[in-house]
Formats: sequence, structure tokens, C-alpha cells
Amino acid sequence: MSAFLFFSLSKHITPVAQKTGIPKGTRDFGTVEMARRNYIFDTIRSVYRLYGFSQIETPAMENLSTLMGKYGEEGDKLLFKILNSGDFKRSVSAVQYEETAPAALAARFCEKGLRYDLTVPFARYVVQHRDELQMPFKRYQIQPVWRADRPQKGRYREFYQCDADVVGSDSLLNEVELMQIIDEVFTRFGIRVCIKINNRKVLSGMAELIGAADKIVDITVAIDKLDKIGIDKVNEELASVGLSEVQIRMLQPIIALSGTNAEKMAVLRNVLTDSEVGRKGCDEIEFVLDKLGDTLRNPIEFDLTLARGLNYYTGCIFEVKALDVEIGSITGGGRYDNLTGIFGLPGLSGVGISFGADRIYDVLNQLDLYPAATCAGVDLLFINFGVSESAHCLSLARETRAAGIATEVYPDAVKMKKQMNYANARNIPFVALVGESEMQEGRISLKNMITGEQRNLTLEEVINCIIHTSAI
Repeated sequence: MSAFLFFSLSKHITPVAQKTGIPKGTRDFGTVEMARRNYIFDTIRSVYRLYGFSQIETPAMENLSTLMGKYGEEGDKLLFKILNSGDFKRSVSAVQYEETAPAALAARFCEKGLRYDLTVPFARYVVQHRDELQMPFKRYQIQPVWRADRPQKGRYREFYQCDADVVGSDSLLNEVELMQIIDEVFTRFGIRVCIKINNRKVLSGMAELIGAADKIVDITVAIDKLDKIGIDKVNEELASVGLSEVQIRMLQPIIALSGTNAEKMAVLRNVLTDSEVGRKGCDEIEFVLDKLGDTLRNPIEFDLTLARGLNYYTGCIFEVKALDVEIGSITGGGRYDNLTGIFGLPGLSGVGISFGADRIYDVLNQLDLYPAATCAGVDLLFINFGVSESAHCLSLARETRAAGIATEVYPDAVKMKKQMNYANARNIPFVALVGESEMQEGRISLKNMITGEQRNLTLEEVINCIIHTSAI
């Protein structure tokens, strides 16, 4: 086809509108959603501050060398990798490109990746800034993370985590305080939860007991899926990683422990008598439960099936489940003794928790637990009657804003009906009408959009009226 013919035809081809959208596993958040999310973030942030945590932030992307190998084989597969800038294929020949495995090519083409969680970047931060930090160092961090997971209900590819970690202290009092933080946050939200606790040392003791100490990671990854896939599938997975029928059978009564925390612990101590590491894990769990006593408003349960599949946990591990909504864990965390050692700073112990803000958002939505004032926006709208009137209203708006009243002046002098419809659509509770006569009298005609009542008031009376109504 000649260039001229193509040009002639193109003039008669109707352009097809490009379909817009966002990647699967991500979400847009409008004004109402953002107000609710900020309520979540502000609540968690306020509790963190009560316990002495200070905020930091780290970049959205990290070097892949920082991220790879920290989350186990399954976690590594879920890392979003970023192509190198420019000609990323420059170092690979055509033959190598055709013959090299995709994973190996990705390692050649990508030097950076989006962070999978906030804990590993935090460990990198501690090592990099260790000379500036006062130990123990207590930090909180509220930022998005990314996982190349299959999107489903309650599971997203982009989501926020709200982490708190303490590094530089071996004391189990840190675990106790973190449980108190969890309890306080969910009490403030009004969400009934069960806090689950276990210990990776107990799981290591179990692996020793059945003669499979070298399989501890495989065992914990499988057990961690019990709630999702059931005992039969877990047993199949245990068999697939090399456990014998005898070993799998030995695990069953331990996995199926029931009763009170004290009863389960008594049975477990008897089973793990010959495992030093297992006994130490039991000691740590009992210390935390004993110090907490009956102070929590939500139940805390010793759950031996809790495994938290991430490789870096070494001590107590935690998970939180909502009691009134079917959804995955909404908070998790644990003790990690070796994480900073990977980055050249051995011997620095840490423990942390992470609130899953997006799942908490879904739970609060389903249970309709947001306070009435959460989505409050503008309190007062000044109607625009013209140039001189709007200039006067701008001056009045400065006064109402100074009094803490969220105020708008309608920008255009259009028909009254359109401006009032705008106020209704935005759920603005008060509208101020200031025309020529009101300007001369120094008054404001204030209309309550909920009751329909309209009164002629001074500026001071308007401010008192709105503040008093908002406080009720």
C-alpha cells in the first residue's frame, strides 16, 4: 500500500476509543474511600506513637540483591522485578536469549524490584544507618508493598502495610507490648478478633522430634496452609517434600492439639521433653501469655498450626483473624534474630508486627464500623451572588476556617439551584447566603440543609452554631 493510499484511507477510519483500566489486583480510591483509609492509618499511627515508635520511610523499589532469598522460594516468585533502563538486552546475545531460562534472564535484565514487604527494607535501613540509630530502635512505617500474586477476595497485588518493629533488644517484653498494641488498635476499630501466637522454636522442636530437622522450612510452609487447603492437602504437601508416612503420622496429634492455652502447652511440653529448642519456644510463649494475663480485651490463642511461612522468623510469631468476617489474617508478625546478619550486621535481634490496612478496610466496610464523622467533608458553603459578594464571602471564609470549620466559597456566580444542588450532592450541612442586604447589615443567612431551617445570624453566631451542631 502506498503512503498516499494509506493517508487517504486513514482519513475515513474512525478511531477506536482505547479501553482504560487499572492492573488486576489494584484499586482506585475515591474521596469516601480515602477518608476511611486515613481513619485506619491515623488510628494505627496514634497507637504506635503511644508506645514510643517513630516513623520512617524507605523507597518503593530496592535492589533485587536486597530482596531475593529473604522470603523463601515461593516469596521470590512473587517479587515484581523492574527492567533495567535503556537497552536491557545489551549484555545477552540472541543465542543466550533463546536458550537461557526466564528466571536467569530476569536476573540479567533486572537489578531492582518493588518491595515485597516493609521488614526486609527496614533491616537494610538499620544496617545502612546503624551509626545514627539509638538502640533499641523502635520504628513504624506505613507504605504500600507489591506482590505478583493471583488477585482474589482480600488479596491484592498492591496493598498497604502498617509496620512497627523493635530492633536491638532480645527482651520478650517487646512481644508483650506488640500484643497490647494489636489489642488496642482493634478495640478502637470495634473489630472483634482472635490473636494467635506460636513460636518457630516449637516448630523446630517438632521437626527434630520426627527426625526431619532439615525440613523445617518445608514443614512450616505446609502447616501454614492448613486453614486454606485442609489437613489432607497439607499431608500431601508434606509427603511431596520427602517426609515419610511415619513422620507425617507423628505430626498429626501435635497439629490437632486442642483445649485451653495451658492445656495445649502442658501436652506440648511433654512431647518436646527431649528437644532443647522446643522447650525454649514453650518458655517464650508462656512468658508472653503470663505477662499479658487477662489484660487484653480480645482473646489470645496458642495455635500450633500457625507457621508464618516467611523464612526470617526465629521466635514468637503472631497472626490476627477477624471473628465476624470471612477473610485471611489482618495482622501478622514475629521475632527475627538473623535478618540484619544477611546485610552484614549479625547479632541484632528484632521483632515486629504488620497491620494489613486493605483487609482491615474491607472488614470495617462489611461490618459498617466507621464513625459517623469519618467521611465528613465541607461544613459550610458560601453561595456566590457576584463579584463583590464573593469577595466579601472570601473574607468571611477566612474567619470560619480559622475557627476550624471546613469552608468553601462556590467559585462561579451561577444559578442558585445549581449551587444548592452542589451542596446537596457533597452532603454539605450548612449553606451561607450573603447578598447585598446581608453585607450592609453585617449578617449571614445560614441554612441548615438537613432540617431546612434558615436563620439570619452574625458571623460569631454562625461559627458557634456550626461548631455546636458538629459536636452533637
